[in-house]
Amino acid sequence: MYSENEYEKIYNESPKSIITASVIVKNEEKKILLIKSPRRGWVYPGGQVEEFESIKLAAIREVKEETGLDIEIEKFCGIYQNIKKGICNILFSGKVISGEIKTSNESLEVSFFSLDEVKEKVTYTNFLERIELCLDINKQPFIVEF
Repeated sequence: MYSENEYEKIYNESPKSIITASVIVKNEEKKILLIKSPRRGWVYPGGQVEEFESIKLAAIREVKEETGLDIEIEKFCGIYQNIKKGICNILFSGKVISGEIKTSNESLEVSFFSLDEVKEKVTYTNFLERIELCLDINKQPFIVEF
């Protein structure tokens, strides 16, 4: 058993990974919620899981912060892991339960789009691939490592 000081030293010297949580949110018309990020263009809502926060609650919080909408997580879809950067993105699907769309400092615009529109708008890295995997129940749960 480690003392508190020994544990803290081991923890601080250990490699760190970043965990993010994201949600592919659909409305009643089956349109997909996207935000226009200042850095990445059009993407799905999500962000970093904070210390001592559950992944599921982080996903719900990020959607609320970025879009103004309260959601319900419907399903765990899969994991995208960028091994070189130490980033693990946990993806869920969800639905809106309340709230009004609004922008934030993380979202210049917020709107729902058809899948065809999403395919035109989302250009950041492999985010479109992630959306498509989250929409295809035959490919879930998935683990993609790169």
